[in-house]
Amino acid sequence: MIQPTPSPDNAVETRDLTKIYNAGGKAAKPALENVSLTIPRGAFFGLLGPNGAGKSTLINILGGLVRKTSGSARIWGHDIESGMRAARQSIGIVPQELNIDPFFSPRELLDLYAGLYGVRASERRTDDILAAVGLSDKADAYARTLSGGMRRRLLVAKAMVHSPPVLVLDEPTAGVDVDLRRQLWDHVRELNRQGTTILLTTHYLEEAERLCDTIAVISRGRLIACESTRDLLGRLDAKELRVTVDRDLDAVPDSLDGGFHVSLTPPRRLVFSYPPSTTGGGQILEAVRGAGLGVVDVTTREADLEEIFLRLTRDP
Repeated sequence: MIQPTPSPDNAVETRDLTKIYNAGGKAAKPALENVSLTIPRGAFFGLLGPNGAGKSTLINILGGLVRKTSGSARIWGHDIESGMRAARQSIGIVPQELNIDPFFSPRELLDLYAGLYGVRASERRTDDILAAVGLSDKADAYARTLSGGMRRRLLVAKAMVHSPPVLVLDEPTAGVDVDLRRQLWDHVRELNRQGTTILLTTHYLEEAERLCDTIAVISRGRLIACESTRDLLGRLDAKELRVTVDRDLDAVPDSLDGGFHVSLTPPRRLVFSYPPSTTGGGQILEAVRGAGLGVVDVTTREADLEEIFLRLTRDP
């Protein structure tokens, strides 16, 4: 009896992956430089970086559209060069560009791509995939008649025709309205729950913060961070406590000004900025009461991914 091939521990692995584009004989800076990444099976992995950082180069190498200069990459345990066919069968990529033939209907397009991947007609899930991305009612319409959001969802459907264990989403919600974005993420989350490994690039940092369990940051072709989302957010040891007091103030009370970094938003709100690793919110509230002020309302604000991202990508 033939035993099924076990799933690898890691869905994607790169080791010292480097890409240098030909600059016509001139010395060129690497688009990617010694990037080593490990994406575990079943992860929801975020890949972030400013424009030109190397994200698309990395994705295009994984998808076989760009040849690496050096290093190695494996998808679902298959080397992208020596095991090219198996590696490409293991990945589906949703590109940024809306590259859809306008004269095919969604059903025709999915059947065509399923055939290109060698999926037998009896095993194709065209109608299920169209239903999953909310395009059942447009299954037989020309793609040129679809809205931008619908075309974006059709790209997701196209990447899923061969049921790849790894799905790469390169800016999938660019130009998609809020409702369609929510539908798309509901479906992607369900895919992830069923075991599909998701690799996401996005400029919507709140999406990455909400969806991804691990985030890597690339800047100028180099990997500068790769951590769990929780640990990455913990890098910036900063928090805000906003305290509304019971009377109008002209200035920050002297007893508070020396012990904390505090500012006044007239007439009654005191804003404390502090490192939560060494200072507790209780200490601040005690100090406020010690200054003879009553506390009417308290709100907090944690450091978010945008602050971390800007700090990482701006620092040399």
